[in-house]
Amino acid sequence: MQFTTQHFIALLPLLITSATLVLVMLAIAWKRNHSVTFGLSVVGLNLALLSLLPALGVTPIEVTPLLLVDKFACYYMALVLAATLACVTLIHAYLGGDSGKGYPGNREELYLLMLLSAAGGLVLVSAQHLAGLFIGLELLSVPTYGMIAYAFFNKRSLEAGIKYMVLSAAGSAFLLFGMALLYADSGNMTFATIGAKLAADGLPSMIVQIGVGMMLIGLAFKLSLVPFHLWTPDVYEGAPAPVSAFLATASKVAVFAVLLRLYQMSPAAAGGWLTDVMTVIAVASILIGNLLALLQNNLKRLLGYSSIAHFGYLLVALIASKGLAVEAIGVYLATYVLTSLGAFGVITLMSTPYSGRDADALFEYRGLFWRRPYLTAVLTVMMLSLAGIPLTAGFIGKFFVIAAGVEAHEWLLLGAMVIGSAIGVFYYLRVMVTMFMVEPNLQRRDADLHWAQRAGGIMLLLVALLTFVLGVYPQPLLGLVQLAVIGS
Repeated sequence: MQFTTQHFIALLPLLITSATLVLVMLAIAWKRNHSVTFGLSVVGLNLALLSLLPALGVTPIEVTPLLLVDKFACYYMALVLAATLACVTLIHAYLGGDSGKGYPGNREELYLLMLLSAAGGLVLVSAQHLAGLFIGLELLSVPTYGMIAYAFFNKRSLEAGIKYMVLSAAGSAFLLFGMALLYADSGNMTFATIGAKLAADGLPSMIVQIGVGMMLIGLAFKLSLVPFHLWTPDVYEGAPAPVSAFLATASKVAVFAVLLRLYQMSPAAAGGWLTDVMTVIAVASILIGNLLALLQNNLKRLLGYSSIAHFGYLLVALIASKGLAVEAIGVYLATYVLTSLGAFGVITLMSTPYSGRDADALFEYRGLFWRRPYLTAVLTVMMLSLAGIPLTAGFIGKFFVIAAGVEAHEWLLLGAMVIGSAIGVFYYLRVMVTMFMVEPNLQRRDADLHWAQRAGGIMLLLVALLTFVLGVYPQPLLGLVQLAVIGS
């Protein structure tokens, strides 16, 4: 095929992100400077976000058979880039300034790895071909192995990196085997053609059923859905806090977006049996995720189990798949990204300047209100939003998912969702109550006194404000989501 100017405009977000990571790599090779690396990363990601505006003008456009840049892809690109930008500012706060106490090793490579992973996410949300899906997924996943184990002097971080690498390889193997079986039956690798072929054949053959099932296992691992969730709490706890934030937001958003595209473009692959399997996975993820979160005394592990439940809620809308479902997923993912960034952002600021283990034990947050009231207010808003309390962004997301479930008459899933949400309120409230308790003679970990005047702190306050504003006035977000239609 012949490339035109329009193809390059459509690819601008990916091209700018790729150019930024090359520039960052060259800057590191020339002279190590933490501030310069941070500045280049932030400028590049902002330019990539701005380049979505001209890209929207040429959509939908097929850029090679592997990628389709449409409004749906642009919306999820914006989510991935915004989440990455927030995580990059958190990295700067986490690693400490150029002088004084901070991270003892080389700092700059963490930015490079995160930009590489973000580029993989951009490929993934545009993929309309099994090869594009796999390339995007591996480009997204491989840099995260290094990011998770970046705190090399912390054995938990190294353990988390090894665990994720081994299990991720197993998930990728399942995914590849499933793709091979689908290709063997349909003779094609584009989502739409596979869907059309399966629709023409009527009842899916055993090869197709096994292939789709194996692909589902590979993607369910990346989304940490039950029973493929066992890596999640250990990796969230071991990884540096900004990396946990990236895994919970940009990484999962990209994978869920491609799963949604696959589900919508190949509806025949989602036969009755697959819906039954996904219903079981959704109910198990909601109930097991929330019940295990109840038992946690570590905030990162609690957020890890909570994320399992949240993606169980998202499966409710995916299974509904008609009417409001695609909108509900768009709204829920945006609100979930905001809230998770805020929660992990507080952990990041509490864990700096860098000193061994992250401040993620719940007892370290006792009495935080009396020492850092504004930081407590931010975490309180995030917990309320995760619980889905009205006047927060989380409530809007949950409301749309429930509306999609009601529209599709998925009563079993809605029942599980109501029970899971009720359990969730308990442990989110426990975190909030802990921050207002006072206990004398307790070992304290505190955020820097001037945390709100630095890039990470400013970003955190903006996220908290946006969480509240979208809960009160969600119309701008709903307008964006309604435009983000697959193939438009």
